[in-house]
Amino acid sequence: MQDRSTALLRDRLVQLVKEILAKHSITRPILVDEQLSQVGLSSIDMVNLMLAVEAEFDIMIPAPEITPANFRSILTVEALIARIAPEISQP
Repeated sequence: MQDRSTALLRDRLVQLVKEILAKHSITRPILVDEQLSQVGLSSIDMVNLMLAVEAEFDIMIPAPEITPANFRSILTVEALIARIAPEISQP
């Protein structure tokens, strides 16, 4: 079961991805475990997502954590945030 903090974090991540996709006129629903590259995000969009995550959550993603695996899906970005800033995803 998902707690309220995790649900809010996920909602914010989904919104960030939707904003980036909207720039490409992509408006379809996004599953949290769906590969973002399959949804329509390019490598430049992934960089923009990383920057948006840092700004939205007021965090700095350490260089070793900036990997394709950590930005594969909304769930992997959520797990990344939980590792580097656990206070964001805790109640």
